[in-house]
Amino acid sequence: MFDLSGMTALVTGASGGIGSAICKALAGQGARLAVSGSNVEKLEAFKSELGGDHVAVPCNLSDPESVEALIPSAIEQLGQLDILVNNAGVTRDNLTMRMKDEEWDDVIRINLEASFRLMRAAARPMMKARFGRIISVTSVVGTTGNPGQANYAASKAGVVGMSKSIAQELASRGITVNCVAPGFIATAMTAGLPDAQKEALNAKIPAGKMGEGDDIAAAVAYLASKESGYMTGQTLHVNGGMAML
Repeated sequence: MFDLSGMTALVTGASGGIGSAICKALAGQGARLAVSGSNVEKLEAFKSELGGDHVAVPCNLSDPESVEALIPSAIEQLGQLDILVNNAGVTRDNLTMRMKDEEWDDVIRINLEASFRLMRAAARPMMKARFGRIISVTSVVGTTGNPGQANYAASKAGVVGMSKSIAQELASRGITVNCVAPGFIATAMTAGLPDAQKEALNAKIPAGKMGEGDDIAAAVAYLASKESGYMTGQTLHVNGGMAML
C-alpha cells in the first residue's frame, strides 16, 4: 500500500524540518524526487543525504520568474511530474496595527501566490497524463486564526480555498488537490524554547505533545498515493487534537 514506485514528485521547502521528512517518506515509498529550496548549499547537502537518483532544483519563491521556471525544470530533469507538494512557507509575524506592507506582501507572495503559480503550471502536464496529486501544507492557523499572524493565517486559508476550487476543476482528469494542516510540530525552533513555554504549548494539545515531521509526512504520502484517488478538495488536520475540525 502507498507504493509510489515509478512516480515523480516536486517538493518545495525540501530541506526544512517538515520538508525533509516529506521527501524521505516519498522517496522511501519509491518516488523519484525533485527537491527545491532557496538555499542551494543546504539543498545539495540534503539531496546527497537523501541518496538515490534524485535532483535538486533551486528556486526563489519570492521571484515570479523563478517560480514559473520551476515546474518546467523539474519535468525536464524527471521526465514527468506526478506529485506536487507545496510545502515551503514563511512567517513575518506582527500585530495587525504594526504590520508593515512588506510583511504582508512577503507572506502572501511566497505562501499563496507561489503555490498558485506552481499549481497552475503543474495542471497542464497532469491533465495530459490524466493523473496527478497536488498537495499543499497549510496550517491549523489558517482555520483558527492566531494573534500576530493575520498575514500567515490569510495565506494558509487562501491556499485551502484555492485548493478546493482547483480540485473541482481537475477532478474529472484523475487529478486530486488536497491540503495537510499541521498543528504544533517539533522543529529546531521549538526545541530552543524554554521548558515552561513548551509545557504551556503541550497543555493545549490533547495528545500532550507536539507532533513530528513524520506525522505530516505520513499524511502527505497517503494523499500522494493511488489509494487516495477518491479524496479531493479536503484538508487533513494533523494536530494531536488541539483543534478538532
